[in-house]
Amino acid sequence: MVEVFSGRTLLNKEGEIVDPEEALRNKVVGLYFSAGWCPPCRDFTPILCDFYTDLVEENDPPAQFEIVFISSDKSAEDMVEYYHDMHGDWLALPWNDPYKHELKTKYNITAVPKLVIVKENGAVITEKGRKQIRDQGLACFRNWLEVAEIFQNFTD
Repeated sequence: MVEVFSGRTLLNKEGEIVDPEEALRNKVVGLYFSAGWCPPCRDFTPILCDFYTDLVEENDPPAQFEIVFISSDKSAEDMVEYYHDMHGDWLALPWNDPYKHELKTKYNITAVPKLVIVKENGAVITEKGRKQIRDQGLACFRNWLEVAEIFQNFTD
């Protein structure tokens, strides 16, 4: 994952710059392509918030999982409003970073919302994160970890 965001900055909800190397190390990462103008996004985001809270904030120890919001909002102001009003306490790629277009191409994003679950190095675990969270709840995280481990064993 560090490779995917290498040389980039991410933001936390307070607008502070976060080092992706540190924040995403050894984690399964959900790349959340979303926008405030999109009704299905506004429907799924609270579900994702609950999932994230249960997995990361209320788990002891916290699960090795992080979300990076990649906005398709029309303006930086729209992104900030949507991020602050509806999103969990996860990270975001700055709205003005043109890298979001490369990520959309790399992960074949043709519509939002889309939650792509990736390994630390950016390898796709599943492109169906949204559906899996809706269908399986927290159980899907265990499956993602197993796939990530299989990838790791395969590449070692």
